[in-house]
Amino acid sequence: MLEWQIIQPAHEAPRTLKSSATTSFLTRASRLLRLVCHIALGIFIVATRYPRLAQAERAVVTRRWSGHLLKILGITVRVEGVNPGFYPPNTLLVANHVSWLDIFVLSSCTVSRFVAKREIRSWPLIGWVVNAGGTLFIDRSNRRDASRVNQLLADALGKGSCMAVFPEATTSDGSGILPFKASLFEAALPSRSTVQPVSMRYQLPDGSLTTAPAYAGDTTFWQSIKLILAQPAMEVALTYGQPLKAGEGELTTRFALSERAFREVCLGLRLPLPDTPDTAAKTSACPPVEVQ
Repeated sequence: MLEWQIIQPAHEAPRTLKSSATTSFLTRASRLLRLVCHIALGIFIVATRYPRLAQAERAVVTRRWSGHLLKILGITVRVEGVNPGFYPPNTLLVANHVSWLDIFVLSSCTVSRFVAKREIRSWPLIGWVVNAGGTLFIDRSNRRDASRVNQLLADALGKGSCMAVFPEATTSDGSGILPFKASLFEAALPSRSTVQPVSMRYQLPDGSLTTAPAYAGDTTFWQSIKLILAQPAMEVALTYGQPLKAGEGELTTRFALSERAFREVCLGLRLPLPDTPDTAAKTSACPPVEVQ
């Protein structure tokens, strides 16, 4: 069996990148208070307004709320490439996965519904909120569940929804990328959906990579929040890669879509392209990081 590691930049040695500068206690306390109030507002909106809103109106609310959450945390988003739109129909966003912030970074630019692990649905309060937002839940421990989710995903795309998945199926620390699992790309084929690769690179204002937002391994949610609150400022380089039209040319299988999307995300993250075109072969052998 092939051994595959996280792909890292060829020109950089592996390193832990966290800013030595930190915010004051008062700044952290202020951010935390504002964050709690903002989340409470989000819960109120989902409970009272969301059910009465059309999808386009929900997208407006979600984008505005996500952008304000990032502003509270001192995070700015720098967009590179061509944004496919506010809520592009019949589109499957595929992105690398670093942090719980990823959802809000994506939603601040292109609103979509997400596929998430089943366990999140049982989380107190948060599970209710994401379920109300139209999230599809998948049982990662059951390989057969991918077929059920694929059908739901394909139906949603066929009805004109914009959906989003994290094909790594887990988080990394952001210094590299894990192989993509091809299974959920199958949903893009029946409706000949547009597969839009997106890369997210968390960095400091000087452009150097930071692992502070990473939510992987043994990091708890509270530890992750404390690390983020302590950063004076962060930037996310959000790069839209070349859109891929499922079913056209060589993109007639989930494996071909997965491989092309993987290469586009690598380019957006400034990572070397893989030596082999077979992303699917790498999927089962890559050392996992526990999903958060």
